[in-house]
Amino acid sequence: MTVTHTPADEVKAQGNSILEVTKLQELVYELKIEQVMTKKVVTVSPDDPISQLKEVLRVNRISGAPVLKDGELVGIISIEDVLKALELGAISASVSEKMTTNVQTLFADENVIQAVTKFGRLGFGRLPVVDREGRLVGILTQGDIARGLLRQLEMDYREEEIHRYRASHIFEDIASDQTGLILRYQVQARNFARCGEAASKLKRALERLGAKPTEVRRVAVVSYEAETNLVIHTTKGGELLAEIQPEKIRIIAVDHGPGIADVEKALQPGFSTAPDWIRELGFGAGMGLSNIKACSDQMVFDSKVGVGTRLEVIIRL
Repeated sequence: MTVTHTPADEVKAQGNSILEVTKLQELVYELKIEQVMTKKVVTVSPDDPISQLKEVLRVNRISGAPVLKDGELVGIISIEDVLKALELGAISASVSEKMTTNVQTLFADENVIQAVTKFGRLGFGRLPVVDREGRLVGILTQGDIARGLLRQLEMDYREEEIHRYRASHIFEDIASDQTGLILRYQVQARNFARCGEAASKLKRALERLGAKPTEVRRVAVVSYEAETNLVIHTTKGGELLAEIQPEKIRIIAVDHGPGIADVEKALQPGFSTAPDWIRELGFGAGMGLSNIKACSDQMVFDSKVGVGTRLEVIIRL
């Protein structure tokens, strides 16, 4: 089944316009959690008394800490837990009695967008960060994300000034009736550690070709979401292709995976066929196609069960 979307369809039906992607929104798709997290983590033991924990939080000026036993993450405790213990006169209680044992974590190699989504869904103030083997490697707060984004904004500004060179005139310098540049990226299935690499490479290429920042941000969101879908929903991976022309960018994502039975349903926000274990990794929230549609001038989505899926997006320059 094939579904075609253009902004005119949305404007007539809902009065909407194409999503204006900000630089900060672009960065949350690109940055890894390990780039913004706090790596020096203050931890406590489950046997520590609440009175001692209170001093640890005060001296280090933090509002919570992971709980480790023999190097293993067994819980997390916050200043709110301490205050509740004090109200009950349980200052001598142990950390193990007051900590949260069902610990929600983030992976260091995930993109920041996964953390933003999880913070919004859970309403937590902090989340421990682990590697793929489950070892604690950091802790992340919403403040860490804000500071990390501001640092990256400053770095990107300096790098942009450095890399302004004649590549921005590539289409003017080549004489032909129709000039285009095609970039191809192979995407591996279930390789979450490398998820987002193709989108980042495409983004850097466009920046050096002199594309406008607003257009680069839209491409960054579309390509990241398309790449993520290839990682999550296929068994053999797929290909992400970008055809860059002076007046438009065409992004195509193709796979030979299981296909989608109900394309219309798949386009609904929040709908996902991702299994639970992938959702536990922070992927498969069901917003990918919705985000792609919001950033595109035209979208054609075709999928056949047992054959595969093809997504084509046009972004006009």
